[in-house]
Amino acid sequence: MIPIKTKEEIELMRKSAQVVSEVIMAIAEQIRPGITTKSLDSLARRVIRKNRAYPSFLGYTIPGHPPYPGAICASVNEVVIHGIPSNDTVLRSGDILSVDVGARLKGYHGDRAFTFPVGEISEEARRLLRVTREALYKGIEQARPGNRLGDICHAIQRHVESHGYSVIRDFVGHGIGREMHEEPQIPNFGKPGVGPKLKPGMVLAIEPMVSAGDWRVVVLEDGWTVVTADGSLSGHFEHTVAILSDGPEILTLPDPDIEF
Repeated sequence: MIPIKTKEEIELMRKSAQVVSEVIMAIAEQIRPGITTKSLDSLARRVIRKNRAYPSFLGYTIPGHPPYPGAICASVNEVVIHGIPSNDTVLRSGDILSVDVGARLKGYHGDRAFTFPVGEISEEARRLLRVTREALYKGIEQARPGNRLGDICHAIQRHVESHGYSVIRDFVGHGIGREMHEEPQIPNFGKPGVGPKLKPGMVLAIEPMVSAGDWRVVVLEDGWTVVTADGSLSGHFEHTVAILSDGPEILTLPDPDIEF
């Protein structure tokens, strides 16, 4: 069953969403060649702590995996998601870096991802990020009462594939609230007009993950890091979105002022 949040709960979630957005904005100011992903993780921890929140990802466990060791996921180039921050991962001009961050405040989670260019990136990388970001907003447009979950999924897939890219199929968006991952699962592909009917009070983490090549992925030996099987670049954007009676409200705003 998909949880329905009260107005009061959505207001609390707006606060946790603001925390993760503050992290994304702080990281946007620090992204540059030569910086390590571990230093960005340290920055995220400081911002979350300053807001008296807790990193949702830190220590997160799923069966068969070690506890996740970071406050952010820092995924470079062919890494789709769950890249572990490290002092050994030094950003270079031309890289793209997906930062995914969650925070829990007063019992509720916010979740956000943004893929940043590092220095001067290729036109192909720029196009991938632009299309992936557009796909997120195409999905959000469908998050309104009376629509079906499949309308979100289909809108994302149609936009991505119309530009010659692939949506990652092994990982999905999700509901969010008191738990980081709630019902429903939100694939980035599907048929319109199918699935649960969307209702006011649902809160969704919508997150297209897009490959410039094939959709297949491999999980590395650390148990977390997910890479494209063919080594192609991958983009990832995410917002926490509340469905209200008059349509979707993005709780995780603003966006960094970056042109793709």
